[in-house]
Amino acid sequence: MMNKSHLAYLSSPEWAEALRTDLLPWLQEVAELGDHVLEIGPGYGLTTELLVSLAPRVTAVEIDPRLAAEVRARLGDAPVEVIEGDAGALDLAPDRFSAATCFSMLHHLESPAAQDRLFARLHGALRPGAALLGVESIDGEMIRRGHVDDTYVPVDPATLGQRLEAVGFTGTVVETVSDYQFRFIARKPGDGHGSKR
Repeated sequence: MMNKSHLAYLSSPEWAEALRTDLLPWLQEVAELGDHVLEIGPGYGLTTELLVSLAPRVTAVEIDPRLAAEVRARLGDAPVEVIEGDAGALDLAPDRFSAATCFSMLHHLESPAAQDRLFARLHGALRPGAALLGVESIDGEMIRRGHVDDTYVPVDPATLGQRLEAVGFTGTVVETVSDYQFRFIARKPGDGHGSKR
């Protein structure tokens, strides 16, 4: 669940510009996304637009029916399948996706256990060697103010690597990029596809 001001920001030109100048170069630098990317929690679909520019096919999973409709409307005829549902509970085909992404959405899951269930689902759905890439907020007063009346369960960057490894990921890299944000990349063991590092 997200409050109105949070939702408004996620559809704003300011957020779109931040994604274009910050997230896009990082994605291009660290990973080969391959031919079919799974995106968890696209919100209004601004991140989905970026992914479509980098991969020939995207599947986006959005739990909010209104936001799922927004993504479908935004992307039109683009090669994007929007699935409405809870990614932690969906029956995703094993070894299907060439990469998976979750951008600033893990803290909206209801508990650390729900986050870990999602990690396990993503591990199963990725092909061997494929990358999981994410961006998350660093817990702090400013972030908490922006999440008043939201579901807000912060992810600790210090323990994220252990949590991802517990479900089978390897090679996790977690990097702090500002006082309020960190990024991470991990990989399903396999032939090494999915990472440029």
